[in-house]
Amino acid sequence: MSSRIAWAEGTGRPRLHSVPARRSAVIRVAVVAADPLVRAGLLAELRDKPGVQVSDAREDSVADVVLAVAEPGRELGELLEKAGATRLVLVTGDTRPAELWNAVEHGLVVLVPRAEATPGRLLQAIADAHAGHGDLPPEQLGPLLRGLSQLHREVLAPRELTLSGLSRREADVLRLLSEGMDTAEIAAEMTYSERTVKNILHSLLSRLGLRNRTHAVAYALREGLI
Repeated sequence: MSSRIAWAEGTGRPRLHSVPARRSAVIRVAVVAADPLVRAGLLAELRDKPGVQVSDAREDSVADVVLAVAEPGRELGELLEKAGATRLVLVTGDTRPAELWNAVEHGLVVLVPRAEATPGRLLQAIADAHAGHGDLPPEQLGPLLRGLSQLHREVLAPRELTLSGLSRREADVLRLLSEGMDTAEIAAEMTYSERTVKNILHSLLSRLGLRNRTHAVAYALREGLI
């Protein structure tokens, strides 16, 4: 996923922008909360808002955005399992780094501090999540970036991978492919054997489930990897 950090207009808050998702006329929202009264209140609040269609929790698979509300003092794990893996707006108080990573794995796009969870803020968060515009409070963004650095240093780099999911060799091969080079030309450019270039491509195609070289180049360009 291609992304960049920018300042959200008028908020002074860093916002993580991803490639915008396709918009639809109505955003289908599923609401998940451990407290049934909290969920009922949110459903009532959102039900008549323009541009939002509230779905039942049993229909999370067809929801565009899941709004999940964590309760103070309760573990996030069970709530996140209910939310599934989709564009997630999470309303919570203090979040431990491990919980933040768990939320990211479940599709976290926008995190709204509980103290800021007004109806207007939630509607904006839902719209941002649906558009693919990530938004994390600065106190959460810092630990997340440090965690990414640690992930790269301790897990990815020893395996010659980068945060993009490609090794530097794979990225170089794809870049040269996109410039129209064939196997022999890539091997000469990178001072590898042709067998090595073929092995790099075979490993890449197998790992990412890509059909052929053209598919691999298209995938890398679409995802901003080269």
